[in-house]
Formats: sequence, structure tokens, C-alpha cells
Amino acid sequence: MNADWIAVDWGTSNLRAWAVRNGKAVAKATSDKGMGVLAPDAFESALLEVIEPWLGMGPMQVVASGMVGARQGWQEAPYATVPCAPTGTGAVWPDVSDPRLDVTILPGLAQDKPADVMRGEETQIAGYLAWDPGFDGIICLPGTHSKWVHVSTGEVVSFRTFMTGELFALLSTGSVLRHSVGEGWDDTAFTEAVDDAMGRPEAIAARLFALRAETLLADLGKGTATARLSGLLIGAELAAARAYWLGQRIVLVGEDRQVAHYAKALATLGAVAETADATQATLAGLAAAHARLQEPS
Repeated sequence: MNADWIAVDWGTSNLRAWAVRNGKAVAKATSDKGMGVLAPDAFESALLEVIEPWLGMGPMQVVASGMVGARQGWQEAPYATVPCAPTGTGAVWPDVSDPRLDVTILPGLAQDKPADVMRGEETQIAGYLAWDPGFDGIICLPGTHSKWVHVSTGEVVSFRTFMTGELFALLSTGSVLRHSVGEGWDDTAFTEAVDDAMGRPEAIAARLFALRAETLLADLGKGTATARLSGLLIGAELAAARAYWLGQRIVLVGEDRQVAHYAKALATLGAVAETADATQATLAGLAAAHARLQEPS
């Protein structure tokens, strides 16, 4: 089955590709050969392993976003500086040896003050704007590195990144808290921890150790400890990002579980958030970039 063009989301850990025909994704393929395990000269073969069944005789346009365009990736796609459209100028076309390939790598976004960068999330923002071109407000993208993004008149105005997801992973697997957390969840413990962190974010280091102490002294359940850990970290993030979300229209773009936690945390603070699926937003953003690449220069 030949595609009309191929959409690619290439992150640090994984590669996802979709064959697009008549404007719809008709096939999907994945690989664990993310940017983090590939040398620059190995990207073409890793891509072919995934998409070769969709190729015809002539050059196939492949539009890729994410860490494939990082400095350590296939070829660096320089950051576009905000304020700018979410998929701004600066795409690159890496050299390929297979004549069936025509690869475009999209740029990420950068902010000078405070210093910040993103790669991949800008495509999801572009996808959401394809659905709602007049959107004016905040798009939050929960994840390993959560992004709070101010969008107005079709442009990313500013953004801020929080390492909340990575901190949760490090604390739950590589700190003393690994002995306290585990399977299960406690909604009440989560919302109470969000309120606690919002009220006294400067005390979070002490609150974190208290999880371990309460495990030893009061047999705190692992599901409750996990929910409190998540609530403390997300609450601290919301406290620091208050200027972004307070009084704004908020859209959460991400995976279901992460989006649900952020929506619940915001709801405890009286903020209502809309939601959108991350994969569908990525596809919509890549489709918007593909359409723009077809326009006369």
C-alpha cells in the first residue's frame, strides 16, 4: 500500500509513523529506535525499517518532528524564536541515499528570556490550532517535561517548561521514596497534596520526606503515597505557573491519564480545563505542516 505522504513523530525513545492517504492516516508503525540510540548515519535505515511498505517508486514526502531535529539527531533543525507560529520557519532536508525518500524535519521553538526550548510539542500546538484557529489562551502539555504555552492570534507568545514528570520518575524509582510508592491511587490524597503544595510550595522537600516517614510510622499505603507524590509535584508546578493559567482559557493536550490528573488538580483550584488527544493533535500538526510545504514559496 503506497501512501500519499508519511507523517513521523520521532522522539528520544520511540519513532511513530503514519501512512496518509486522501487526508487520513490509514496505517501506523512504531519502532523503539528513538533519537537517543541512533548515530546520525543510522536514521535513514531506521526510518526505512518502519515505512518501506508504504513507499512507491518515486520520492515520498516524509514530514518529521521531534527530537530527530535535535543537535544529536539526524540533522539539526534550528529553533524558531517566539513569538512565532508553532511550526515556524527553519525546516531542514537531510541528505538521503534512497531515492524514494524526501524527508523534511521541522524545527522546534526557543525562548530567550527566560531560556526555554521545545521539540515536538509545537507540532501538537499547531494541530490544536488547526481545529481552533481563533484560540486565545493557554495550552498545557503534561508529560516528562510539562509545557505551559501562551497562544494568541495563531502564535506562541511565550512558554515555560517544568520537569515534573521526570522528577516523579526519579523520586519514585531512584530515591528513598521508591520504598513507599507503588500500585494504586487515592483521589482524596492527590487533591489534598495539590492544595498543600499550592499553599506552601517552599515546604515541598519536607513534605516529600514525610511520605517516607509516614510509611514507616503509620503504614501509609503505596497507592496513597503515589497519589500524594504526584499531587505535591503537580501542585508545585501549578503554583509556579499561576500567571499562565489563572483566569485563562486552558486546554490540556496529552495522554489520558496525565491529562486527567492535571484537570483534577486545576479543578480543585476552581479552574476548568478542556482536553485534547496528543496523538490526534500531533497528526493534525504534521498535516498542517505538510500542507504548508506544498504552498508555492
